[in-house]
Amino acid sequence: MNLISPRGALPTRPDGEGSVQVKMEPSLKIETAKVFSVYGKGGIGKSTTSSNLSVAFSKLGKRVLQIGCDPKHDSTFTLTKQLMPTVIDVLESVDFHPEELRVEDFVYEGYNGVMCVEAGGPPAGTGCGGYVVGQTVKLLKEHHLLEDTDVVIFDVLGDVVCGGFASPLQHADRALIVAANDFDSIFAMNRIVAAITAKAKNYDVRLGGVIANRSAETDEIDRFNAAVGMKTLAHFPDLDVIRRSRLKKSTLFEMEPSPELEAVQDEYLRLAASLWAGTEPLPAEPMKDRDLFDFLGFD
Repeated sequence: MNLISPRGALPTRPDGEGSVQVKMEPSLKIETAKVFSVYGKGGIGKSTTSSNLSVAFSKLGKRVLQIGCDPKHDSTFTLTKQLMPTVIDVLESVDFHPEELRVEDFVYEGYNGVMCVEAGGPPAGTGCGGYVVGQTVKLLKEHHLLEDTDVVIFDVLGDVVCGGFASPLQHADRALIVAANDFDSIFAMNRIVAAITAKAKNYDVRLGGVIANRSAETDEIDRFNAAVGMKTLAHFPDLDVIRRSRLKKSTLFEMEPSPELEAVQDEYLRLAASLWAGTEPLPAEPMKDRDLFDFLGFD
């Protein structure tokens, strides 16, 4: 069998076939909630952003479910004050017989009523993250937990390169990218834009925009946005109160009040309100890696 494609052409395979994609079962579609997937470079603050955004939605009276999609299972600890067992952990404990699980085995209530799930992941070097996400959504649907949910936030591990860990995009309405005003995170953002653009050909997900994080300025993000068709949805500076909130295992909405903190809280509430109202999909066109390399930074 000849698997060699003509020069410059890509193999023509439907989504889900081969090793490059993980196909979603139609029955696993999340139909009753607004779904957001949060992506970005590793260590850029996706979990901090996701958790505080979850609380902001809950402050607006929405029923929120946050799903951590990282084997480290540390997405929701500021909400629950603990490292929760993962879906894979609890499935393994019942020899992968999901009918033996109770809701309280894998869903925990966090601050202000935010419901928290840690999907986890396969052991390092084995399995596929797409299977883990699929099993998590399947469990949530079997227990009817998505029927009473207004907002679902997938917090996805950084530097996604495979179809498996891109699988939350199959469920999402909007993909959000967290980035700082620096070379590395913008370089990663460009590749994530490419992944989201690819998924948008087969699924309903669309680019929502970028959340500027840990940055006093946004000039490089602004230049990139103008070049590729992205948009900044919110801006969170690099404040010490954010670092301290992680050490206290707390969301920003639980910290000691200050004018500085209130400004950040207001920005999260504004972001949640705008996302709930609906954002226009962005038809962004990612750059080639070498073009972006030449584009970023100073002469």
